[in-house]
Amino acid sequence: MIINGRPVGADAPPYVIAEMSGNHDGDLARALKIVDAVAESGAHALKLQTYRADTITIDADGPSFRLSEGHDLWGGERLYDLYERAHTPWEWHEPIFERARSAGLTVFSSPFDPTAVDLLESLGAPAYKIASSEIVDLPLIRRVARTGRPLIISTGMASLGEMDAAVQAARGAGCEHLVLLGCTAAYPAAVSDSNLRRLPVLAEAFGLPVGLSDHTPGIGAAVAAVALGACVIEKHVTLDRAGGGVDAAFSLEPDELSALVVESGRAWQALGSAAVRPVSAESEGMRFRRSLYVVADVRAGDTVSASNVRSIRPAGGLPPDAITTVAGRTFHRDTPRGTPLTWDLI
Repeated sequence: MIINGRPVGADAPPYVIAEMSGNHDGDLARALKIVDAVAESGAHALKLQTYRADTITIDADGPSFRLSEGHDLWGGERLYDLYERAHTPWEWHEPIFERARSAGLTVFSSPFDPTAVDLLESLGAPAYKIASSEIVDLPLIRRVARTGRPLIISTGMASLGEMDAAVQAARGAGCEHLVLLGCTAAYPAAVSDSNLRRLPVLAEAFGLPVGLSDHTPGIGAAVAAVALGACVIEKHVTLDRAGGGVDAAFSLEPDELSALVVESGRAWQALGSAAVRPVSAESEGMRFRRSLYVVADVRAGDTVSASNVRSIRPAGGLPPDAITTVAGRTFHRDTPRGTPLTWDLI
C-alpha cells in the first residue's frame, strides 16, 4: 500500500513511525521540538493520539477507573487524570500537522472516537491507526475504514477471533489497505514478551502485511522483527527520557530513533533472496578458494607427493579432496612450481 506517496510492504524498507503520545508533557513548544527531532531522524511518519479525557473515559473514581497499584509507570492513577495529562489538545493538531508537513514528514494519528476522526479528516490525515485497546471497538473501526485511508491496526491483547472481527469490520466498510501490528500492550514491555514468531503467523492467517508496535527498551526487538516480516515499525519517541513525559520510560531518544531507521533498513536489505547459491559479490572470493597446486618444480616421471603437490589458494586446480586419488601417480611432463594441478599433467 501507499502512505503519502511512500510504499509500505515487503518490497520496501520498513516504514518507521514515531509515536509522540503524551511525551509533549503538556507543552506545545516541546511537541513541536519532537516533530523537528523526528523529521531529522529520518523516520517516515509522526503519529499522534487524538482524544480528550472525556471522549475516552469519564471523570469517575473507583477500582475500575484506576490503574493497578503495581503498574510500573502509572500505578494507582485515575484513568481520567492520566488521559487529561497525556492527551494532545485538539487545537494543537493543526500546528503539529503543519510543522510536520513543512519538514517533509508524514503525520497521522490514532483516533479514539468518531469526533476525533472528523478532526483528522479536516486536517487531511493520510492514514489512520487503531490502538490496541480499540481493536474491539468495531463501530470505530468501520468509521475509520469508511474514510478510504490506509489503516494500521495494533493487535495487543487481542485473540485471533478479535483480530478477525476487526479485519472483517474494516474490510466490510471498504478498507482496501490494511496492516496488522504485533504488539505487547504492556508499558513498558519485557523483551521476552515480544513473541516475534507470531508475526508470520498473523501474515499467513489474514493474508496481510504485518509490523510491530514495540514498547520494549532499545531497538533490538524492532530490528529483529524485520527478519520475521515486519514492514512497519512503531516506537514511542521523546526528546530526553530523563526529562520525563508520560511514556518517556519506554520511548526512544532522537539518536536512537535514527539508529532504528538505519538498522531496520539494513535488516531489510539483509533479507535478500532464499536462493542457496553464491552471489555475484563473492566472485572475487571464489578465485581464491583452495585447490591442488604444484608447489615445487617437477620433471616428467616424478611421483606426486606431499612435497610437490599441496592444497593452497588460489582456485584453478583439482579440488583438495582429489589428493588421495592423485598421490603416487607420476607427472608425464615437466611442470613448474605454481602450476594448478590438472588431470592432463599426470
